[in-house]
Amino acid sequence: MSINYLFVLRTFFKLDWALIAATLLLLGVGLLALYSLSASGNANYFLKQLIFSLLGLSVMFFVAFSDYRHIEKYSTALYFITLTVLVGVLILGTTIHGTVGWISFGLFYVQPVEIAKVTLIIFLASFISKKKSELGEWTRVVASLILSAVFIFLVLKQPDLGSGLVLAVIWGGMILASGLRIKHFMVLFILGGILTSGGWFMLEGYQKNRINNFIHPESDPRGSGYNVLQAIVAVGSGGLTGKGIGHGSQSQLNFLPEKHTDFIFAVIAEELGLTGAFFVIALYAVLLYRIKCIGDAAGDNFGYLVAVGVLVMFFVQIAVNVGMNVGLFPVTGLPAPFLSYGGSSLFSAFFSLGLLLSSYQRRKVGGDLRISLEKSFVD
Repeated sequence: MSINYLFVLRTFFKLDWALIAATLLLLGVGLLALYSLSASGNANYFLKQLIFSLLGLSVMFFVAFSDYRHIEKYSTALYFITLTVLVGVLILGTTIHGTVGWISFGLFYVQPVEIAKVTLIIFLASFISKKKSELGEWTRVVASLILSAVFIFLVLKQPDLGSGLVLAVIWGGMILASGLRIKHFMVLFILGGILTSGGWFMLEGYQKNRINNFIHPESDPRGSGYNVLQAIVAVGSGGLTGKGIGHGSQSQLNFLPEKHTDFIFAVIAEELGLTGAFFVIALYAVLLYRIKCIGDAAGDNFGYLVAVGVLVMFFVQIAVNVGMNVGLFPVTGLPAPFLSYGGSSLFSAFFSLGLLLSSYQRRKVGGDLRISLEKSFVD
């Protein structure tokens, strides 16, 4: 028993505490914003998010103390289980804000697409690392694209354009990091451009409105452009130091929609000002940098590709969420990691960090792990 305690203690000190510190600070800022919203008479987001956070931290440390390589054995099973759940949510799911993306369990809801993001990362990391020597490069690219496209299609059917975009970029980032030749990259780039252009005609009406609002939000300030304009007003009105916790007019007087999820960054910018907003962005920069460092030092290809996938997932969600709060991107409904209210996204984020922390303990220092992956990209 004493040996187990000694192992846990040694493992505890070997964790990446810069990553953990940035995560805890982000979580604290998010809880502070949710406390402000809850105290003004809104739903008790703070207490629920606090419970989600404690459970999520437990999950993170449990995974961190485990061996991340064991989960690779179950990557295929996880893929098909998640696939079944994504099909099931289309049939039996609960509709919220026009999206059939939740499964109800009485007092709480689970959003399977958040699980799908992590599952796809694990599956692609295992598939690419195992098939590197078994399949030709183009065959590997096409096969991984088809397997990823199944997830993307089911998510778009909910419809959830933002999460579909995240899944697509996860695939693109991981396949690019696996050592894609430039000629193959250019083919995919051109194909992606064609599909993106044609994708306009496949969008739902409200999704087209969101893109139109992004370009001209002032054309319908009381209707479809309302969300964007109110978020911009909230961010701009915070000034340098903000109006103070609980004193944001846009958020406290309910002018700002979805303030606990999509527009949590606008709440922070209004109440904590430019200083608070820059602090959050700096913490995100530390988080992303440490994920990159963990990937660079990974002990195997699977660990490296998992880090790439998590890095891409976080980066896209951070960029899009912050961007839509300041009018740089259309509103897509993507949460801000560790800030936005929601148990599913929080658990998925903590589980992802747990995998990275587990990988970090088994890192190679100064190794030449990814030469076989990276050299083909420059051919």
